[in-house]
Amino acid sequence: MNSFAAFALLSSYLLPYVSPKMFPLLAVLSLAVPILIVINVLFLLYWAILLSKRVILSLVVLGLGISHVSSLYKLSSKSVDEIQDSILLMSYNVHVFNRFDWIDSKTIPQDISKLVKEESPDIFCVQEFYNNPDIDFDQYKYRYEHFNNGNRELALVIFSKYPFANKGSLDFEKTNNNTIFADIVIHSDTVRVYNVHLQSHGIKSETDELAKADSQKLLKRISVSFKKQQSQAEQLIAHMKSSPYRNIVMGDFNNTAYSYIYDKIKSENLQDSFKKAGKGFGKTFKFELFPARIDFILVPEESEVLSFESHNLELSDHYPIFSRVKL
Repeated sequence: MNSFAAFALLSSYLLPYVSPKMFPLLAVLSLAVPILIVINVLFLLYWAILLSKRVILSLVVLGLGISHVSSLYKLSSKSVDEIQDSILLMSYNVHVFNRFDWIDSKTIPQDISKLVKEESPDIFCVQEFYNNPDIDFDQYKYRYEHFNNGNRELALVIFSKYPFANKGSLDFEKTNNNTIFADIVIHSDTVRVYNVHLQSHGIKSETDELAKADSQKLLKRISVSFKKQQSQAEQLIAHMKSSPYRNIVMGDFNNTAYSYIYDKIKSENLQDSFKKAGKGFGKTFKFELFPARIDFILVPEESEVLSFESHNLELSDHYPIFSRVKL
């Protein structure tokens, strides 16, 4: 069992280099990497307690993938006192403000509005936005809202305290998922901010619902969505390469930090703000099997990440994430 778990984890280290279009079923393994890490850590502790030399196997495998382990859990965060000349970024998939009563609460729009007012991010990217009459983001003077494919139900929105020099949409085809961007003038600097919502899998996260699902159909559906994500990521990367400014990428990737998609986007001179300044699991999605991190704030490599937080608030199926950055 230890050898099998170690081999599976070792194989997962190759996932950032394996195209989902070529091997879609192998790409599905990226969703199981957190479980594989935990299993190997448990084996490590087990053999260590028994003072057995078998501990070497798990130790070596975990050591080889130390970047994978740090993507799952961070022991400590940065302590920040100086926030002058920095900006606070926020990303949140609001799940249409509980429009269909998934959560037993009638005050979700007001609660999210209150959270945003209290935290007061300078730039706020929203996924699965719905024009609910009870929301209040009037503190933002600048706003770019875009509905994809003529769908007036779900939008991506960028709210900003700073003015826009330009804005636009990548208009992903045959899907409600999309990516939008805005060139935001911050004092004497300009940055391009992307609000990303890559292809959704269309599956429920509850374990009992997953247990009822047909495993073959489920794998096929996830495989198809991973291939779509790759096409969308390639479109995003091509657009980023043409940007005249430094890029910030925020949003819901619907994929993990162990995936080909994440690796290719992050490789465009970006750093993961959670890995620089986060603490704990940094979970961003309510998933019963393990703390899933599928929402990201990626900022330019040359910028300084001062802090990262993920708020454990039951206001959506996602959790809001924040990062304070010095550009």
